[in-house]
Amino acid sequence: MKQQKQSWEKMKQDLDLYYKAPTNKVFNEVKREAIKIWQGYDDTHGYATGKINRIRDLENIRDNMMFIFGMFDIFNQLKLANKLSDISRTAIEKRLPKGYVLSQFK
Repeated sequence: MKQQKQSWEKMKQDLDLYYKAPTNKVFNEVKREAIKIWQGYDDTHGYATGKINRIRDLENIRDNMMFIFGMFDIFNQLKLANKLSDISRTAIEKRLPKGYVLSQFK
């Protein structure tokens, strides 16, 4: 029973962190670099523009940093992570499920 309670408390802490906004410096870096990646894609049908417009208007609240990160597939998540400072990459890693370590792909 005690182990179950500890497990639940750890899961709650992880969720609380996931929904906690990072510093403005981290958020703005993630936002800026994500937009740069989307700008590099073909926009024939407006797909990239749509993504950029959704990111551009986001404010640094709750899980918006992770929303931006989650807009990408795994390969572009790694591309984004490799463009970020160690502080920003770590802020994302701390919010990811355990075992998903971006720095190992650097």
